[in-house]
Amino acid sequence: MRIGLFCSGGDAPGMNACIRAVVRAAVTGGHEVVGIRRGYQGLLEEDFHRNAQGQPRMTLRCVSNILQRGGTILHTSRCPTMLQEEGQRRAAEVLQRHGIDALIPIGGDGTIRGAMALSRFYAGRIVSCPGTIDNDLCGTDATIGFYTAVSTAVEAMDKVRDTAESHERLFLIEVMGRHSGYIALYSALAGGAEIACIPETPTDIPAIVEQLIAMKARGKTSVLMMVAEGDELGGAYDIQRLLEQNGCPYGTRVVVLGHLQRGGCPVPEDRLLALQLGSYAVECLEQGHSGCMVGVRNGRPVRVPWEEAIAQHHLVPPELVRLLEAMAR
Repeated sequence: MRIGLFCSGGDAPGMNACIRAVVRAAVTGGHEVVGIRRGYQGLLEEDFHRNAQGQPRMTLRCVSNILQRGGTILHTSRCPTMLQEEGQRRAAEVLQRHGIDALIPIGGDGTIRGAMALSRFYAGRIVSCPGTIDNDLCGTDATIGFYTAVSTAVEAMDKVRDTAESHERLFLIEVMGRHSGYIALYSALAGGAEIACIPETPTDIPAIVEQLIAMKARGKTSVLMMVAEGDELGGAYDIQRLLEQNGCPYGTRVVVLGHLQRGGCPVPEDRLLALQLGSYAVECLEQGHSGCMVGVRNGRPVRVPWEEAIAQHHLVPPELVRLLEAMAR
């Protein structure tokens, strides 16, 4: 079996570990792996990764010493052309012409939608791996890159806490998550933030100001507030303005972590998740499965139909929202 492999959409720590797992599992199983550079765009342009011998084939040595590296050696991009039927047909034709029997895309929501569209014209099997820091795909407990993004945010919070206490201020720290509050909520809990503004729960500015006034009255001199970029009231700067307009008792500052969360060496949890999912994706192809994403539930690998994976956004556990409320004192 000749397997095409690429990353698509936003990069995530652990993608390289997943690439490594796919290549080593496939080659060990007697298959051939064609690495496609720059996702769907690279597929349309027939931009293949070449090994030391100049061949468009990934060998075991192609993935040596990449387990710990952030980013992706195959590079990634977004491809508006794949939104059109013409692009989907052309991608299927490229795969057929190069004898690629199956495909493993690594990415998030947009990557899965692209695979679903491609499958209308491509007869080969497709099994995707969830590579996105947002952890917003259903059917899996975590996505590749999420744990590292949280670790990066918490490390930043620890540093911001020092200056917040020194200047007796409230810092609003904005993290990624257009539709998901996972990074914001997990970071808030692990980093000791008092408040998290996330898309899954309403952000009540007057109630937050009352909470802050009560904290100030109890002698609390500094506060950290995590803000998911997709909060219904906007990002951290929007919420800062609303807090000040409603009588926030603290001086405020904003820190936007932005793309910092996507970089860096993946933490062990992401490396293990990526290895498990990459290897399982190859196994699923060998068993004849297609039209699904691989994930992990309760520590065990599972297949998730694409329709289920993107039917809705992976909502944060309500018990963790209540836990943050209990810890904010």
